[in-house]
Amino acid sequence: MRYLRLKKNTDFQKLFKRGKRVFSPRLTLLYAPSSRQMMGIALSKKHGKAVARNRIKRVIRAAYDNNVSQLSANYSVIVMPKAGEDLSYHAIEKDLCACFKRINAACRKNTD
Repeated sequence: MRYLRLKKNTDFQKLFKRGKRVFSPRLTLLYAPSSRQMMGIALSKKHGKAVARNRIKRVIRAAYDNNVSQLSANYSVIVMPKAGEDLSYHAIEKDLCACFKRINAACRKNTD
């Protein structure tokens, strides 16, 4: 399943104000129900210079793209990695899957 990317500042601001948060050791995810699957990445300069930040973004996009089918519904999601953590592909993929399970559980709890 392919996703769309959040690019506009207004879309990010809406999620920061109205979105719910899910935490893992390396990532924080902001999410809100949406009509389409959308994802954005919020990354600060604490993660290093531009080359390091771009690598982290590529790894997050790849892990998200490979695991987005685990989400039970369409969501707008902002992925925020924590600074100073091991941000390898396998670590990010593991944390994304754990966060997706929590989002699905929260969705089931709200519909019951």
